[in-house]
Amino acid sequence: MMFGRRHPIVWAATGAAIVCLLGVMTARVSARQAGPAQAPLMSENLFRNIEVLKGIPIDTFFDVMGMFASSMGEDCTFCHSKEAVFKHEAFADPTPRIRRARQMIAMMKSINETNFGGRPLVTCFTCHRGSNSPVTAPRLSLQYGAPDDDPNVINFPPDTGASTDQILDRYLQALGGTAQLARLSSFTARGTYSGFDTAFKEVPVDIYAKAPNQRTWIIHMAEGDSRRVFDGRNGWWAGPDGPAPIETLTSGNLDRYRLEAIVAFPAGIKQAFSRWKVGRTAIDDRPVRIVQGTNAGLLPVNLYFDNQSGLLVRWVRWNETPVGPVPTEINYDDYRDVAGVKMPFTWTASQTYMQMTIKLSAIQANAPVDAAMFAQPTPGTPRP
Repeated sequence: MMFGRRHPIVWAATGAAIVCLLGVMTARVSARQAGPAQAPLMSENLFRNIEVLKGIPIDTFFDVMGMFASSMGEDCTFCHSKEAVFKHEAFADPTPRIRRARQMIAMMKSINETNFGGRPLVTCFTCHRGSNSPVTAPRLSLQYGAPDDDPNVINFPPDTGASTDQILDRYLQALGGTAQLARLSSFTARGTYSGFDTAFKEVPVDIYAKAPNQRTWIIHMAEGDSRRVFDGRNGWWAGPDGPAPIETLTSGNLDRYRLEAIVAFPAGIKQAFSRWKVGRTAIDDRPVRIVQGTNAGLLPVNLYFDNQSGLLVRWVRWNETPVGPVPTEINYDDYRDVAGVKMPFTWTASQTYMQMTIKLSAIQANAPVDAAMFAQPTPGTPRP
C-alpha cells in the first residue's frame, strides 16, 4: 500500500487555515472570564452567527471546520468572505456558500437519520473527496489504475499472524526493555516547533513530562508563550495561537493528549485500551503492523509498528463530530538513545485544520519537574 496525499491541499501550502483558526471569533470571551473550574466553551458562546453547529465544544467545532476544508480541497475563504483574511469579524458574514453549507448539513443529517439510525455514515467527504464539486460519473483511472490504499482506516480485516501482546512486547523491548523503561520517571526536552501557527518558522519549544502520563509543551512564539498541558486527566491549550484565552479539550482531542503522554512513558501502553485488534498494512511501502485500541465512548486508535525495528512510527485517532469522524495523525522518527531508552526526537502531527512538527535537540532523563508545570495554564491573549 502507498500512503500519500492525492493532491496538495491549497490551504496547507498557504497557511490560510491558521487564519481561520485564529481569526474566526467575533464574540471573543474575555480572558478574565476563564476560571479554575472552567467548563468547555461551546461554539455559540465564542462565535457569532452560529446556526446549525450549536452545542459543540470549541475543539470539536474546529474539527468540523477541518472536515469542510479537507472534503472540499479548499481553504477557509472558499466559503467565508475573502475579507476575513484581514478583517476577522467577516468570518461571520453569511455568504451564499455558508448558506449552502447549512443546507448540505441538513441534507446529510436527514440521510443519516433516515437510513443509518442517525449515525454519521454519510459525510461531506463521502461525496466531495477533496473536490468542491462532487463527482457523478465513474472515473476509469480509479477503476483500472493503481489502488490508492490509505493505511489510516478505522475498519480493516484482522490479522492472526501476531497477537497484540507479541507486537507490544517487541515494541517495549526495542525501546530498551521494561526494566529500563521503568527507570524513566520524568524528562525535560528542548527543540523547535513549526506549523501553521508560526507560518512554518521554527521557534523554540520546551517539553516537561512526568510518568506515568503528564506532559506540557511551552512553545515560545513571537507574540508570547503557547502552552499545551495534560495533567494526567485534563487537557488545556492557552496562548496567542489559541481560538480562546484558554481551551479545555474534550472527547477525542483530550484523548490525543492522553495518548501522547502514554507514548512518552510507554511502559503502561498495554493498559491504555480495553479492547485490541491486530492488522497489517504499509506506510510508504514499508510493512507495518496495526494494533487498534478502543475504549468505551471513543472512536478507535490505530498504532503502527514497523515490521523491521518494532518501533512505533505512527498513530491515528478519530474524533467524533456531528459531521463525521475527523482524524489526527502523528508520525514519529529519529529515535535516539536517552539513558538506555530509545525516544523519538522528531514527530509531526497532521489534522484537517493544522499541521506541526517538533524537532528535539536534547532530552534530559529523570530531570526534576515541578508539579506546577501540569496545572491548568493561565489564560492567554489570542491574536487580534
